[in-house]
Amino acid sequence: MTAMDVPADEPVVARTRATPATHWISWVALAMMTTSSVASLRAAPTMAVYGLACVFLYIVPAIVFLLPTSLVSAELASGYEGGIYNWVSRGISKPMGFLAVWCQFAMTIFYYPSLLGFVASTLAYVINPSLASSGVWTACVIVIVYWSGVWVSARGTAGVAGLASGGLIIGTLIPGVVLVLLGVVFLGQGNESAAPMDSAHLLPAWAGLSSLVLIVNNFLSYSGMEMNAVHVGSLKKPDKEFPKAMFLAMGMVLLIFILPALAISWIVPAEDLSLTAGVMQAFDAVFAEFGTQWLTPIFGIMLVAASLGGMLTWLAGPSKGLLLISREEGYLPPWLQRLNKHGVQQNILVAQGAVTTVIALGYALIPDVSSAYWIFSVITTQVYLIMYLLMFVAAVQLRRKDPDHPRGFRAPMLIGLCGVGFAASLAALLIGFVPPSQFGGGSNATYFLIVGGGALGLGLLVPFLFYRFRKPGWKQPETAEGVAS
Repeated sequence: MTAMDVPADEPVVARTRATPATHWISWVALAMMTTSSVASLRAAPTMAVYGLACVFLYIVPAIVFLLPTSLVSAELASGYEGGIYNWVSRGISKPMGFLAVWCQFAMTIFYYPSLLGFVASTLAYVINPSLASSGVWTACVIVIVYWSGVWVSARGTAGVAGLASGGLIIGTLIPGVVLVLLGVVFLGQGNESAAPMDSAHLLPAWAGLSSLVLIVNNFLSYSGMEMNAVHVGSLKKPDKEFPKAMFLAMGMVLLIFILPALAISWIVPAEDLSLTAGVMQAFDAVFAEFGTQWLTPIFGIMLVAASLGGMLTWLAGPSKGLLLISREEGYLPPWLQRLNKHGVQQNILVAQGAVTTVIALGYALIPDVSSAYWIFSVITTQVYLIMYLLMFVAAVQLRRKDPDHPRGFRAPMLIGLCGVGFAASLAALLIGFVPPSQFGGGSNATYFLIVGGGALGLGLLVPFLFYRFRKPGWKQPETAEGVAS
């Protein structure tokens, strides 16, 4: 997942283009691959709160974040292998490269509680819908499912990645299409939309800065493009085909994001919408309307299967990239660098699991499950945005310092793209510290401390401490990757 399989200092420009032994892929195929890795129904309830305005709130981050990220990372991937660590190390410095790859790993620590919070609420509709608002139930599901995933990943189970491919169809496309079609039928039968659908509601109501906070979550929805960019070298004409692939992918992703969100807003009133269980609320309501409520648990299981497949494929990926860099440069203590007999970085997964378990308790301690879900989603986004800020700076530096370096793809107006992407990422990061208008009544100071402590503490303080107290003996680049140590 982190494209860290190649040593960071290896000059591999020639290998960024497909060789005769490599099969070319079409730009349509790349667009489909990108769509499958980005699109999800999980964020639909978050934007359904805005009704018709969700269209605007999805398109804006797609233009100012998704497009710059896609094109800039494509240039970096076509000129330098080694992923985000190598890009930032070459463009800025090795310590900043470590910070970038750390943020790519650390964001998953808060990503899993938010993802599994969705799983818990979805499972509740299969077992007992009243459990969807129970923090204790949510915390228990997070802990049990996460540690089960660690056990599976630590055994080096082959074929786990295939779960994600099937998950796109089983847990995203089929439920999404069904939800939208039934929503259209629901309106066609004369039922009134729960959210106004007139032109006066195309833009979100302005109630101060806090009214725009939910847009921050959309930046995480579009993240991960830097990983898909590694396939740019498999296109026959990357300079022409990659932009077409990205625009097609953007269109498909927007449809998958926007249409289900609109369908939910038609069926479930915003004031009754749960940010974790909103998808199942919509399915339950629309199936009840058509007398097929027995389908609700079936679709719940489909959504859970897709989420679990995605979790397993992400579980070992970012930590693997962190492991390889830490062995090469000595950024982590030897205990965290050890591999089990299956060649899996089990100790990193266990340490990550311990932190995830503590975070899961937040669902039990925070009365409102939706508030906990939102807080963890914001922290996830902010930690990841630190990595993107570094990536945009590195791209400009590499174009300035090494303009003649061979690149299979050159992003048009790179400096402008990086400027827009950097400004949008920084704005989203700062806005994340403002409590959203939908969660009034709580303490703004408490919200700021939780989000700031989580994002800045995990994203900046922890890697600084690792780097500050590292020892020469922590380097072990000669250790074979597949041998337990």
